[in-house]
Amino acid sequence: MNKSEVAEIKRRLKKEACTISRMAGCYVNSSKDKVCTFNESFLNLQDEELHKYLDIAKKTLSGTVGNNLMELEFPMEAEELGNPQQNLMALKKSGLEDEALVDAFFDHIIETYDFVGNYLILLFYDNYDVMVKTSDNMKLDESEETYEYIICSICPVILSKPGLGYREDEKRIGARIRDWVVGPTDSGFIFPCFTDRSSDIHSIMMYAKKPDDPHKELWEITLGCESKLTAQEKKNAFKNILVKTIGADNEDTSDIVVDIQANLNNYIEEKKETVDKDDYIVLDKEAVEEILEDSPVSDEKAERITRQYEEFFGDTLPGAEEILDTKILKNNDLKIEKKNLQERVADLTTKLKESGVIDEEGHDNDIVVNVSDDKKDKITTTFLDGQKCIVIPLEDGEKATINGERQ
Repeated sequence: MNKSEVAEIKRRLKKEACTISRMAGCYVNSSKDKVCTFNESFLNLQDEELHKYLDIAKKTLSGTVGNNLMELEFPMEAEELGNPQQNLMALKKSGLEDEALVDAFFDHIIETYDFVGNYLILLFYDNYDVMVKTSDNMKLDESEETYEYIICSICPVILSKPGLGYREDEKRIGARIRDWVVGPTDSGFIFPCFTDRSSDIHSIMMYAKKPDDPHKELWEITLGCESKLTAQEKKNAFKNILVKTIGADNEDTSDIVVDIQANLNNYIEEKKETVDKDDYIVLDKEAVEEILEDSPVSDEKAERITRQYEEFFGDTLPGAEEILDTKILKNNDLKIEKKNLQERVADLTTKLKESGVIDEEGHDNDIVVNVSDDKKDKITTTFLDGQKCIVIPLEDGEKATINGERQ
């Protein structure tokens, strides 16, 4: 499923477009006991509840494809009778109306899902009449096929925070009664995948709220899928290789990592000029060597980084943009901007001392500023590096007089 296909299904999870016919749920406590279960018609829910459940379902299709959303394939053995993929097929075919199947699925999740605390398992069933689209992406008023699917959302249930509230029965302010609140989806999936706007029963789209620490036991044990690394895991792995090789105790390590990331960014920009817009830029051994050539690391360390990179990723090489850490680059840009601003403030402070506006200790002297009358109402103040400064708008070549001296 690509971004567009995910968005197409997600748009259906609104009250006005929703055709979800059934929902089943199971509330599990920290001891892995079933506190309660339910199985009911979805559209019969009260509006407030229906909207909240739709928000949970939508969250299961949110985030970045390849990071929060991971498409996984079932191995051949998982598609045999009695195995996870076949169980999902049976759930879908029953429309969640076979309560024995639903309960067995809940039991399987409870047995294999590694979660500390209370949580809620939700299953949604829907049928989508997929409209035919023309080459210019216009919909025709006819159904191409019926996409039948289920969404599973697993949400933490946490105790609300203590606080004060109005006790209506006692007509006083007192300790608020704490209750258990369903939080946003932590893990989940949609089955089957909606690939090329059609059912793909051999794949499943998984959701992970935390892509740096997804519940892979749900992927591998509960559903029997072949696991993959999320984009965040790939970023972390590449960074760990760099830090471990360069030396965590090297005070220049962070600067070198930033430099390598900047070179990676340049590499991506250069490649984008020679490939199609949506092409996947694979970061192979030669690309890593090219990026490290322009980085401040020795040939020996560059060779070690490349070798460890190959050993870790093997045949499943990541895309260059998956490894690129834009957060590191953004923080570095802010660091450079702050340094430039500090240099400007230091330079301005020096000039103010030279002109006698402030003394050598940095204390203010009386300031007399003479400007033309038409500028007086345009004088403002601003803060630079925590200090309040006067801003005088001047034209090219125009001067202001401070304490009798032309500036």
